[in-house]
Amino acid sequence: MLLQRLSEYADRLNLPPTLYSESPVRYIIELGPEGKVLSPDPVDTADPSSPRTKRGQRRLVPQVQRSSGVRPLLLADKADYVLGYAPDPARQTRVQACHQAFLAQLGRCVEITAEPTVAAVLHFLSDRPLVELRLGSDFDPSGVITFRVGGVFPVDLPAVQEFWAEENRPDSDDATVLQCLVCGREGPVLERLQGKIKGVPGGQTSGTSIISANTEAFESYGLKASLTAPTCARCGERFTKALNDLLSRPASRIVLGGSAFVFWTREPTAEFDFHGFLTDPKPEEVRLLLESVRTGSLTPRVDEDRFYATVLSGSGGRAVVRDWIDTTVVDVKAQLARWFGRQAIIGPWGEVPEPLGLYALAASTVRDPRTDLAPPTPRALLRAALAGTPVPPGLLFQAVRRNRTEQTVTRPRACLIKLVLASMIPDMKEDSMIGLDPDSPYPAYHCGRLLAVLEQVQRLAVPGIKATVVDRFFGTASSAPASVFGRLLRGAQPHLAKLERDRPGAYGALQKRLEDILAHLDGFPKTLNLEAQGLFALGYYHQRAGDRAHALAAKARGDHSDVALAEDADPAPTTVNP
Repeated sequence: MLLQRLSEYADRLNLPPTLYSESPVRYIIELGPEGKVLSPDPVDTADPSSPRTKRGQRRLVPQVQRSSGVRPLLLADKADYVLGYAPDPARQTRVQACHQAFLAQLGRCVEITAEPTVAAVLHFLSDRPLVELRLGSDFDPSGVITFRVGGVFPVDLPAVQEFWAEENRPDSDDATVLQCLVCGREGPVLERLQGKIKGVPGGQTSGTSIISANTEAFESYGLKASLTAPTCARCGERFTKALNDLLSRPASRIVLGGSAFVFWTREPTAEFDFHGFLTDPKPEEVRLLLESVRTGSLTPRVDEDRFYATVLSGSGGRAVVRDWIDTTVVDVKAQLARWFGRQAIIGPWGEVPEPLGLYALAASTVRDPRTDLAPPTPRALLRAALAGTPVPPGLLFQAVRRNRTEQTVTRPRACLIKLVLASMIPDMKEDSMIGLDPDSPYPAYHCGRLLAVLEQVQRLAVPGIKATVVDRFFGTASSAPASVFGRLLRGAQPHLAKLERDRPGAYGALQKRLEDILAHLDGFPKTLNLEAQGLFALGYYHQRAGDRAHALAAKARGDHSDVALAEDADPAPTTVNP
């Protein structure tokens, strides 16, 4: 299905000539009409200051997938094929074979096309070209070389392009005849795809192949190489160029966690920015999406369209398809709305909830996302966002473990925890647990709240304290509450007595919060499972955010009789949310 959908997408592209693709061309050799070299110095088109042209100006030139065998590219190839240039004398025999194959192909082109410019190139190359040229010390043998004859690039001529397509058509007597799995027609199929996929993370810089089998373990029914998934030359080129086009467009691909996420619709549309919603969702756009799904005011013409997404990663010279999603635009919108609803949570100072993209959620599970982010994490989040599948419990484990390591709960991790819990707890509503829930039915949630209040008691009683109860006991409190909370409550009594003496307003507010929380607990649980540890983290986060918001509002009113702002490392916002 993936290859068929990509082949359909190719209809929307202005495809280059058959087996031509854009590639950097480093050197241009200028020739006269008779094949005489006009300048001994090839024109170097490389511009090191530009990433796009640092290896030469990009032009449409012949391209096929080459293995270790000798296979020349017509009129545009590297120095070993074009000039017989061998910097390493040990490779002279192979280089001569490459050069002779290049000349033989050029001769066939002259014979069939009768193009005088191609004949001029053949004449020049047949008469010791290395003697005629002056290759400097900075000459790059791996750079692609082509020719310009009398101001014309022979490689651009229609007759030359048609010859190249015919030269590589798999219709010889020894070609394998099978049914193409893309178009369904029976005929000659490719033993090796003639183009490569560019831009797949983890793959070779020269490109990867989406169909390939080079060992018996990957072969099927005696079929090897690309014959394991037989495709005709036309379809193979179409889906390769379609995928390259999608990978080259920032609006249709996301590179994250060692994988490339590629998505598109059956019909072209600019009315919904899937990329923006997944990478940098804007609160107002998310609000409108939620409202449109809730009220049913969608766009029929757009929403009936099909939506496709795939996840690719590289393994050497192969592109590995990690996931495939085939759904509708209207379903994707509904799932995205559900996704944003489930992750909604107040900010650390009680701010209005703001949506987070894939990267922020995935990065919250590791210390350094540049090196530690495992590919399955963003893949699982992408499928949950687009297809509505449950978020794996493994992500909850990663978030909980990170909380214990850092001894705190960040907003991205709180969003991720809420997202996973909404998938795990059947009776948890999507619009619940956005902010502090004093009447939550979960004991683990109130244990998290209790730890947050005890921390604030300690901070206010001992200003400037370096290590709080959270720094010392977060891990134990979040996994085995009964073993630590009795001691923490006893240890808080001297702090409460000090606050009662010095700050009676703060003491009264904190004492009331402690009583309210303890009223919801019929003893402390001995242990908390993974789900309960997630609820603990939410309770801790919500209580801290609620207390900060309450203190900010009191400060804005000029009311200093209640709890003052805790001395946290987090900076206070410049404005107070209503």
